[in-house]
Amino acid sequence: MPSMVRAAAALLLLLSTAHAQVAPVDPVQRGSDIPKAWHEPARDEDFVRREVMIPMRDGVKLHTVIVIPRGATGAPMLLERTPYDASSFVSGNGARLRDRLLPGDRVWADNGYILVAQDVRGKYGSEGTYVMTRPPIGPLNPAKTDDTTDGYDTIDWLVKHVPEGNGRVGMIGSSYDGWAVVMALLHPHPALKVAAPESPMIDGWMGDDWFQYGAFRQKMFDYVVEQTSAKGKGRAVPRTGRDDYQEMLDAGSAGAYAARHGIDRLPWWRRLSSHPAYDALWQGQALDRLVAAHPSSVPTMWVQGLWDQEDIYGAVHSWEALKAKGMAATNHLAMGPWYHSQVNGRADALGPLRWSGDTAAWFRSEVLLPFFDTYLRDRKPARPTPHVIIYNPAEDRWERFADWPGAGPDELTPMYLQPEGDLARALPDAGRDSYVSDPAKPVPFEPLPIRMGDHASWSTWLVQDQRFVSTRPDVMSYQTPILEAPVHVQGAPVADIFMSTTGSDADVVVKIVDVYPASNADAPELSGYQLPVSLAMFRGRYRKSFEHPSAIDPGVVQEYRFRLPTINYTFKPGHRLMVQVQSSLFPLYDRNPQTYVPNIFFAQPHDYRPATVTIEHGKQGPSAVLLPIVPSSTAIAP
Repeated sequence: MPSMVRAAAALLLLLSTAHAQVAPVDPVQRGSDIPKAWHEPARDEDFVRREVMIPMRDGVKLHTVIVIPRGATGAPMLLERTPYDASSFVSGNGARLRDRLLPGDRVWADNGYILVAQDVRGKYGSEGTYVMTRPPIGPLNPAKTDDTTDGYDTIDWLVKHVPEGNGRVGMIGSSYDGWAVVMALLHPHPALKVAAPESPMIDGWMGDDWFQYGAFRQKMFDYVVEQTSAKGKGRAVPRTGRDDYQEMLDAGSAGAYAARHGIDRLPWWRRLSSHPAYDALWQGQALDRLVAAHPSSVPTMWVQGLWDQEDIYGAVHSWEALKAKGMAATNHLAMGPWYHSQVNGRADALGPLRWSGDTAAWFRSEVLLPFFDTYLRDRKPARPTPHVIIYNPAEDRWERFADWPGAGPDELTPMYLQPEGDLARALPDAGRDSYVSDPAKPVPFEPLPIRMGDHASWSTWLVQDQRFVSTRPDVMSYQTPILEAPVHVQGAPVADIFMSTTGSDADVVVKIVDVYPASNADAPELSGYQLPVSLAMFRGRYRKSFEHPSAIDPGVVQEYRFRLPTINYTFKPGHRLMVQVQSSLFPLYDRNPQTYVPNIFFAQPHDYRPATVTIEHGKQGPSAVLLPIVPSSTAIAP
């Protein structure tokens, strides 16, 4: 009982003390509830955040966020330059840095890196004018600055004004940010010691972002508005319905859609739509050409997703261009089973495909971090950085290569399209298939309704089961018998289609598809699945010249030969190998009117006409897909 009395007395004393510490407050409201000055009490955060305006050589200052581990000395710096708001890469209000970062940045925080994010010119907090992927100084850019000089000046300032650093800088970034890395490599600062462009925008006409072999990617309408209608982020194009397929079909041409939504008043759209062919505008910005013409000695890892729905072209082509220039020793290629920029997130799955672990987390910790540590900290990795490392999705494993590809361009194996929908290595005697391509009923790129702003469907459309179109009369499917032995494909396939059309222009879409067995007890959802492993679209007017388009002679057989995205894939026994051919992929790509007009962007309604497309088989038209088949995998044993 005395103990209870003592406890009660202690509680009363505590309450009275607390009450005595609270000053009485006048109940009458006077003035504002927002004080002139208020400072949050200091917290025990494990990092220091600085915001600075770094001056460039022309006096323009760029907004830069620097995050330093508390107590750091002699730390390496990692720089990312972005048009997507440098302030947003550290979010929330947690006291631990890793809790405030996206997954892709946590590995750097965990290992004591100084993280630097910078807004490019004219975006968010940076001064100056914004130009979409500003061209290098030269014919397309008469100024004395570009993102090469801005990258150089930024690194120069960092090594002089961040005393916690060790004087060495690495650069990293995905998509547009990856483009900024490549621009910095054209004339790198001496302190730039290592780089990793991830899915970088390299050639916007050939296959990154804006076009694919001349066919315009209409998903970029939202991007144009978001990026160029405001200094910060503009909003996406407003929709009147919930199906982009129908809305874009009703609008007509890409130019008509742009006019309907006011996009035609934006300078970048005007510039882009005035240059539908591969002219000086696009050639002058093709960074794979530029890095090959001005190769740097900075060790670089070119990172790519095998199912990147936005920038599937640039990294591998840049690596190949540098390899051809004799720069293979300092350039590495890494390709994972990822959609666009998934390397920076969680990657234990892609659509219905499931991997044995988080492939991106493994890559970041076991390949990318040791690679950067090698050049920023003189830390020798436990295992040498692979020259080439590419995931084999069918085998569910990473594979390392001393060289790539296993089968060179002169060693490709033709798989010929056959009558009756067959696919085989033997050239048939003759034959042809015909279908009607109707611009009023274009083949969708994913099941309807389509919302290209929906991340879940947009990021996984490249692994969409193709059975949703395989029964359409305007989609031709050719497949092998059930495979009795594995077929290893390592490299870039080539489509080689011989066809005629009753129109004067045409598009060609070719897909390489893995057809799963009809029954799959371990993964029933994949029973009979038609998984595209490589596909591309080609605008027929450019069959002779990318720079100088020409009309197609109706009824005359023409050859359409173009490269498909790189793959490392094993078609397993019990599966089939399929090739699909069609003439549209809408609304992702704009419709070809199938009547030759000077600029498809501004085709008129009467230009859109049905056409009969005939695919030739046999010696007079040996339509085929040329595959880089190797007898057995050339991967190095792990």
